[in-house]
Formats: sequence, structure tokens, C-alpha cells
Amino acid sequence: MDERTEEKTPLNFLERIIEDDLANNRVPDNTIVTRFPPEPNGYLHIGHIKSICLNFGLAEKYKGRCHLRLDDTNPEKEDIEYSDSIKRDIRWLGFDWGKYEYHASDYYPQLYEIAVRLIKEGKAFVDSLSFAEMKEYRGTLTEGGKNSPYRDRSVEENLRLFEEMHQGKHPEGSLVLRAKIDMSSPNINLRDPVLYRIKFASHPRTGDTWCIYPMYDFTHPISDAIEGITHSICTLEFEDHRPAYDWATAIDDIEHAPHQYEFARLNINYLVMSKRRLLNLVKLGIVDGWDDPRMPTISGIRRRGYSPESMKDFVSRIGVAKVESMVDYSLLEFCVREDLNKRAERLMVVLDPLKLVIDNYPEGKVEYFEAVNNPEDPNSATHTIPFSRELYIEREDFMEVPAKGYHRLYIGNEIRLKYTYYVTANSVVKDEQGNIVEVHCTYDPESKGGTTPDNRKVKGTSHWVSASEGVTIETRLYDKLFMTEYPGEASGNYLDDLNPDSLKIVTDAKAEPEILNAKVGDYLQFIRNGYFCKDNHSEGLVFNRTVTLKDSWAKLKQKMGM
Repeated sequence: MDERTEEKTPLNFLERIIEDDLANNRVPDNTIVTRFPPEPNGYLHIGHIKSICLNFGLAEKYKGRCHLRLDDTNPEKEDIEYSDSIKRDIRWLGFDWGKYEYHASDYYPQLYEIAVRLIKEGKAFVDSLSFAEMKEYRGTLTEGGKNSPYRDRSVEENLRLFEEMHQGKHPEGSLVLRAKIDMSSPNINLRDPVLYRIKFASHPRTGDTWCIYPMYDFTHPISDAIEGITHSICTLEFEDHRPAYDWATAIDDIEHAPHQYEFARLNINYLVMSKRRLLNLVKLGIVDGWDDPRMPTISGIRRRGYSPESMKDFVSRIGVAKVESMVDYSLLEFCVREDLNKRAERLMVVLDPLKLVIDNYPEGKVEYFEAVNNPEDPNSATHTIPFSRELYIEREDFMEVPAKGYHRLYIGNEIRLKYTYYVTANSVVKDEQGNIVEVHCTYDPESKGGTTPDNRKVKGTSHWVSASEGVTIETRLYDKLFMTEYPGEASGNYLDDLNPDSLKIVTDAKAEPEILNAKVGDYLQFIRNGYFCKDNHSEGLVFNRTVTLKDSWAKLKQKMGM
């Protein structure tokens, strides 16, 4: 009898809070309601995956629901393109909000009514200070601010001015509506925050109905309250905003007051995840759009060939904490490799072709060898690979003068061609510049399938592609977009740390014909060359490298300086 007990994963701090709230009947109808509230002003990135998995995952675990709410409070930066991409990314991760899709703009009428009521109650006023003056009056992190000279306007004047703002009678920047809280508060977010500003911008959903728009810190908590959110979960940078959140949800006649909880956001070295910086990379043409495979956007990693399962595993390994930390990029790649190793079909593809001629193999003969699609899967299907007299091998698999520890092909050495025969190199053909263009060898007919009657052993095995039966493909070899762990830390400009070798395009790679069956969305391993996927934006046979393989041969090449 196995006396080992199954180890239970310890609860994170949010799960402990939720379970305590449920146990003590603090949750209406005993139904947990979370929300994922992205702003539709850019594409989601890897950092958002943690929040998506957390909010949807908690709702799923406790049999509640998670709302998708697009916080569209800034019409100048928002676009339907971004909204559509957000929904596509969430669904790709395997989550669905069902009928619970909302927009902050759904609540514009209610928010306006609440603002009018605050004015009538003497809790909000229309301010005429300029932006620069407001900043000066606001104070600093260590010194309190001072009241605006317009703070004591009468209720009647404030109502009139706010209505004129609503009617578009004042220019942008001339007036704002501010809350009356406390200009001496040590929390700068409580120093009479702006609730509304004038913007003559057409909104993607409401068009030109409004020319005043509510601020995020006013809109967000009230939206949570209206929707009945039980646990408002956000990243740590909003911790200082929690008092403003509590102020907004405590406004009279707001029936439900949710609580905000903060967790540490996802930070990964070698990446930038600021939307502003990512947008700049797109605008400058440094990358080929938001879904460039070098971008840390969800659409970018999907195009690169990351699987949603690997991303869920990644955020699961990181865990949920209250303290900011930096995650190593190598963990991200490890999770991708671990997952793809189980699901990727193995194919033979030669990225840097060198012709190998088997002099004693019959000309015109083609025979076929069976290969397992995925050796990690005991139920894996198989496919056949054509073999012929002339093949392609990787150029690095032959050395005229072998280095110490080199066990692949060189004159007089015998290696195994994967799945097929043993071959021994005999001579080379060079071009006028002295470059090797062909390697001539002989094969052992009795070594078919990789064994010989005398059971002799060879140390090297090379993959190969038939020169007559193979197909030419394009491969795009992606690497990190930045060379340094913390882009911009040394110089102050993250663009100074761009990796000039973040993309290498190989237009004449040779692949076994099975690759013709590859579809967008398939996961592939090009043996010894890494994991690849078919590019979803290109016509023809174009494949993106998802991640390299970390094998002993790669380490040996690095050691030898190859």
C-alpha cells in the first residue's frame, strides 16, 4: 500500500481571503464575482496573462463568474481593433465571459448623474485652474497641497458650469470637475482628484454623444459597484489608489461596495511591457506590428508559436504574491519547451544546407523510412520520409578538420543518418573560393534502420533531407528583442539596447515533404533546430522559430565557439 499522501497546493493570499469571505457569509448570494478590466488602447501582453488567469481562474475555482469590462474612458487612445484583439486573446487562453461583457461607457449616464449629485451635495466643484496650476496646487509626495481658489464656488455656479461643459461650451483644458476630499491628505490621490474633463473626441461606442469623459479612478470603482463585483483584483501600482476607490464606492446611494485587493504584477527581464513603449516600437517600424513574434503581446507570442497551456503553466509556477519581483526569461522559455515537447510533431529540416552525396547508393532510387511523429506520445502516429542518393545535412555537421570532442562527420569518420544508414565521409568538393559545397561518402547497406550485424557503435547522428524529394521553405529565427536584462537601465533609453540579431531569415532551408501538411496552429519541432510554427500572416511555406532546443549539442557548440 502506498502510504504517501497527496500534497495539496497551498492557497495563495487571495484564495485565503475568498474562502474566509465565503465561510463568514460576506459574499452576496455566496457567488464570487471578479472582473478583468483592460483599457482598449493597445494589445494585451504577457503581463496581462497573469491577471486574466487569476481573475477567470478564481471565478472558475469558486463556481462564480468573471466579467470582461473594457474600460473605455479615453476616446483619443481607444479603438475597436484593440477591443477585438483583447477578446481574441482571452479566448485563446481558454476563458469565456459568456454574457457578462461590459464597457465603462455603458455607465456614462449613471456616472453623470452621480457627478451632478456630488455637486448638489457640495462634494464636487468645477475648477478653472490650468493643468500647470493644478499641478502646483497639488503639492508633492512629502508636502500637502492647497485648495483651489475655485473650490468654494456655489452649488448653483458649479451646476451651471458643469452643464455648460456637458453642452460643449468650453474648450478642452479650461474646466474640470473635481471631488472635494482633502488637499492635505498624505495620499496624493485624495487631493481633490479630477472626476471629469472636456474632450472633443468621438468615442468608438458612443460617438459624439459626450464631450466630457469621466476619469478612470472615478469610473472604475463605480463600475465595479454597479456590476456587483465581490473581489476587485488589480496590480500593486493601484495600491495607493485604493483610498480613492473606497471613496467612490462609498458615495451615497451606491448600494454595493466591493473591496480592492492588489497583487504583484508580472515582470520579466529582457522584456518591456509598457504599452507606451510597445506602441513606440510599432510606430518606429522596429517591429512588424503589435503581433510581431518578438513582441511580448499575446498576439505576438501566439504568432511565434507559444501554446496557451505553456502560458498557464508559466503563471502558475510564478504564483501570486504581494511583493514585486523579477522573473527570469529562461523560466518562460523552459515552460514553452516543456509543453511543446509533449505536443510537437518532429520533422527533419536543414537550415544551413550542405549537399551530401552517397557515391555507392543507386542513382534514381528513393526508399522510404518510417518516423514517429512524437516519441513522447506512446500513441503517436507515424509518417514516412523519402531517402535518396543526394541529401542535405547541416553545414555544421561536417568539419574538414574536426575539433576535439566533435563526433559528427569528417573524413574517415562514420556516423548514423537518422532512421536510415551509417555513412562514412571520403572526400569533399570545393568552389573557387575554397568553400565546401559537397561531401562525398559511402553507406553501409547492412546498417539499414541504424543497426549493423556486428553491432558496431557510432557516436554521431545527423538529420537530413532528400535533395530530390525535399521542399524549400523560409524560416524566421527569432531571438530576444533586447540584449540586456533591463532595457534602458544603463543609458536611460530602452531603444539603445535593441538586439540587432533578434531576427534572422533563412530563405533556402530544406525540409522533408511532410511539412506540406503543416497548418497554422500546428506545433512542430525541427529536429535539433528548435520548435517552429507556420506563420499566420504569410503565404506559402514560412515558419517561425518559437524557441530553441537546449540540448547537449548546443552546449558543446557554445563551448567550441561555433
